[in-house]
Amino acid sequence: MANLIDPTEMMYNSFEPKVANRFIMYVDGIPSYLIRKAQRPTFKNGETQLKHMNSQRWIKGRSEWDAMTGIELYDPIVPSAAQSVMEWVRLHHETVTGRDGYADFYKKDITINMLGPVGDKVEEWQLKGAWITNAQFGEISWEEDGTPLLITLDLRFDKAILQY
Repeated sequence: MANLIDPTEMMYNSFEPKVANRFIMYVDGIPSYLIRKAQRPTFKNGETQLKHMNSQRWIKGRSEWDAMTGIELYDPIVPSAAQSVMEWVRLHHETVTGRDGYADFYKKDITINMLGPVGDKVEEWQLKGAWITNAQFGEISWEEDGTPLLITLDLRFDKAILQY
């Protein structure tokens, strides 16, 4: 049987795309307005090979959420983003004493809201059990001319939930 073409697929339908610069990211202890750049979660399915005689089949393997890399924060004088990030880092590992922290203390839940043109929430991601895998406090140089300092974070999290 031939596939029928749906007439609504051919007609013009107006739509409002989500845009990359309309977002708010909530991280406990870091003011949202300092978060300059982030990414939405990425996901991958592993694969498992089933061998049988001279042939094979493939099925889905383990599912995994990828780490979020390259999250950028502005580092103003007040409130200091460097201080906020270091307070979170100290929950992972206290550099003065060498003590590591409990996961219950250093893992945080993060919310990312995508906003519509009038500021309404049109998408919400919840990242569960996020923690810092890498923190870069920015490059300083006598050659720069008033460039704002940025802090870059890489986060790993247990799972992501798309609420809407």
